[in-house]
Amino acid sequence: MKTTLQPLLQAGLGRREVDRCHSDLGESEYAGPLPNAGHQLESIDLSHRERHAPIVKTAPGHQGRQDSTPFDSALRLVWRDENDTQAFAAALSAQPGIGNLFIALQGELGAGKTTLVRHLLRALGVTGRIKSPTYAVVEPHQVDARNLSIWHFDFYRFNDPREWEDAGFRDIFSSAGLKIAEWPDKAAAVLPVPDLTIAIDMQDDETRSVAVTPGTHAGTEIAAALHQGN
Repeated sequence: MKTTLQPLLQAGLGRREVDRCHSDLGESEYAGPLPNAGHQLESIDLSHRERHAPIVKTAPGHQGRQDSTPFDSALRLVWRDENDTQAFAAALSAQPGIGNLFIALQGELGAGKTTLVRHLLRALGVTGRIKSPTYAVVEPHQVDARNLSIWHFDFYRFNDPREWEDAGFRDIFSSAGLKIAEWPDKAAAVLPVPDLTIAIDMQDDETRSVAVTPGTHAGTEIAAALHQGN
């Protein structure tokens, strides 16, 4: 791996989302066809979301609002292949504040969200099988060597805001640890402001255009550090 962050350049990635029916995230999203339309879900009704206020108590570093900070624009990158994704994950995992962040991942099916999560979890020291949280909504991980708790959310099938309270997600987001959420827009009514939003967009040449946008002071510090390492 010769670089951590790649400039906006060329190359060729494939187009395949890990089958969301699979429980193991060991496969890459970077090759093969997109999943069929059977994976698409009906629109989600959050019409009662006014009864489910966003988090009001958050862990230290999660201010729950947009901070006014010097680094107020997105860090823009291009991932030419999975090696670039892995390099970015390694750089992100090395940041001092990674253990208490909320990271929101945006991107269409096949963009590479779950591949990024897999590489990030491995870089942080998660071993063994990494299961998809598509049906469970959340999969917890513990890295004892780093005293690090990690929660990987996938809100792809989230369609009832009452789940937020019933499943104890408010308590999770109020506690220390790393939270990573795929499809955060499906639960936007109840989620706090992400420290970092990583948006992955597939290009016609099959590269991935990536925007890393900070939403809090903690996220700004990490985005600035990543920018300096570019």
